[in-house]
Amino acid sequence: MDGMKEEELCYPELLNSSCRGVLRPPSEAVLLYFLLSSISVLTVSLNLLVIISLSHFKQLHTPTNLLLLSLAIADFLVGLLVMPIETIRFIETCWLLGNIMCALSYIIGFTLTSASVGNMVLISIDRYVAICFPLQYPTKITHGRVGLSVCVCWACSLLYNSLILKDHLRQPDKHNSCYGECLVVINYVSGAADLLFTFIGPCTVIIVLYVRVFVVAVSQARAMHSHVAVVTTGPVIVSAKKSEKKAARTLGIVIVVFLMCFCPYYYPSLAGQDTSNSGFSWSIVSWILYFNSCLNPLIYAFFYPWFRKAIKFIVTLKILKRDSYQANIL
Repeated sequence: MDGMKEEELCYPELLNSSCRGVLRPPSEAVLLYFLLSSISVLTVSLNLLVIISLSHFKQLHTPTNLLLLSLAIADFLVGLLVMPIETIRFIETCWLLGNIMCALSYIIGFTLTSASVGNMVLISIDRYVAICFPLQYPTKITHGRVGLSVCVCWACSLLYNSLILKDHLRQPDKHNSCYGECLVVINYVSGAADLLFTFIGPCTVIIVLYVRVFVVAVSQARAMHSHVAVVTTGPVIVSAKKSEKKAARTLGIVIVVFLMCFCPYYYPSLAGQDTSNSGFSWSIVSWILYFNSCLNPLIYAFFYPWFRKAIKFIVTLKILKRDSYQANIL
C-alpha cells in the first residue's frame, strides 16, 4: 500500500486502461519547473533580442544577418513552443493534452530543430564564400538568394519531418499502451534516414566548410604578416598569432557545442536501435538538443560588438526614437 501512495492513475475512472506513474516529490517538481522554465525564458529572451536587433537596425540588413535572423526565429520558437511542453512532459506523470497535441508537439519540435540545423549549414556556406571567394561574394550571396534559401530550408524541414512522423500523425496513439501516454517510436529505417539527413550530412558540410575557412583565414593572416613584417617587427607577430588563436577558438566553439548537443540524441540510430520517447534518457537528450537553441545566440551573436550596442539601445528604450533604425551600430 505504501508504494501505491506514490503512484497515480492518469484517468482514475479507467482503472484497467489508465496509465500509472510514480509521482515526483513536490520539492523536486518545483525545482525542475523553475530550472527548465528559466532555460525557456532565457532562450526566448536572447533570441528575441537578436530578432529585434537584426530586424530594426538598417545597418544590419545584410544577407549574412538574414541567415542569423532565420536561425534566431527557429530558436525563439523552440523556447516559446517546444520547451514549455517538454517541461510538462518531463515533470508530470501523465500526458493530459490529448492526441492531437501529442502529434503536433513532435512535428513542431522536430521541424524547428531541423530548420535550426539547416540555418547553420547556410551560415557555414555563407562564411565559406565570404572568406574563400571575397571578390565574388557580393554577386553570389544576395538578399534574394538568401531569402529563397531560407524559405526552402523551412519548407523542406516541415515536409521532411511530416514524412518521418506520418504514421504518428495518422494514429497518434498507435504505440500507447494505456490512456494518458504520448509515445512516439521512429523505426530503424526512418531513424537511419534522419541520422543521415539531419546529423551526418549537416555535420560533414559544416566541419568541411569551417575547416576550409579556418585554413584560408590562417593563410591570409600569415601572408599579411609576411608582407607587413618587412617594415614592422614584434607586434605584428603577436597580432597574427592572436588572430589565428581567435579563429581556432571560434571554430572550436561552433563545432564542439553543435556536436555535444546533437550527438546524444542520435545515439540510438548510431547504435542501430529504434528511437522511442518512452525512456528517461529520451527526456535528457531532448533537453540537451533543445538547449542548443539557447546557446546559438551566444555563439553566433553575442560575440559581435554590434549585438552589445543593440542590446543597449533596446534596454535603454532608445530604439523607440523616430530615427533609431538608422543608428550607427557597426
